[in-house]
Amino acid sequence: MLRVLLVALACLAAVWGFLAFPSWHLRWGTTPQEPAAVMPGDEVPVSRFGMHGTRAITITAPPEAVWPWIYQIGAGKAGWYSCDLLDNLGKESARTVLDEWQHPQVGDPAGPMNPFAPVETSPWRVTVCEEPLLILWRNGDQATWVWALSPTADGGTRLVSRLHVGYKAPSGIAFAPLLEVADFPMFRKMLLGIKERAEALASADPREASHTA
Repeated sequence: MLRVLLVALACLAAVWGFLAFPSWHLRWGTTPQEPAAVMPGDEVPVSRFGMHGTRAITITAPPEAVWPWIYQIGAGKAGWYSCDLLDNLGKESARTVLDEWQHPQVGDPAGPMNPFAPVETSPWRVTVCEEPLLILWRNGDQATWVWALSPTADGGTRLVSRLHVGYKAPSGIAFAPLLEVADFPMFRKMLLGIKERAEALASADPREASHTA
């Protein structure tokens, strides 16, 4: 009975999301080419019944100044640079680079979603890491999240992030209503938070930026 109820809630959320939010919110900030481009993580058999979005932003800072803010994202780390009251138990997201969360390795816990559990228990793991241009987080075959940084001709960075989350597991179905409603505004604010912090880092003392990258 509970599973039926969860499925019904997920279906209602999906229908509501489709009617209230046209698909532009799944490709916010992107060029026409970016959502169709193949990215790491696309090969993982995540259920197509779920949330699949590609978002992007241009940052006036080199990849070396953007990268430090990405890997330290997550509950128990630097926060999400978004709505701290909702996704970080009210604790303000970091505005400095945290050395203990830099230089990730394949297999490290990544982007913990649960603020009540230790970072080490996160089901999300780094599966591809090419510092400072690409990092892929994966949660088994339930979800993937990739961040790709490309230097621009004027010395900035084009940041493209793609998230695949399947709803086939009961936990995913239960999470669906929240994800469908809250994902876009919080994701957008997170990207803007990364942009703000990276640009501030790039404009700081070059010796400081070099040390933290």
